[in-house]
Amino acid sequence: MILHLLPTLLHLSTQEDGSLPGPGLTALQTILYFVMAPIGLFAVISIVVLLATADRSKGRTSDLSRID
Repeated sequence: MILHLLPTLLHLSTQEDGSLPGPGLTALQTILYFVMAPIGLFAVISIVVLLATADRSKGRTSDLSRID
């Protein structure tokens, strides 16, 4: 079975005709693109949602939030 998969694995490592790999990323670029960018997007979306819903919740009280 391993001999059957070997040609498939070797084919995955070859480049397609006409494709040229670009320059590699530095460690700083990798951290920036794959760690800091998603965290930044999450923070921006969270702040926008918080600001959009914060003013609605101030003026209104719900029966579900208090016990009589």
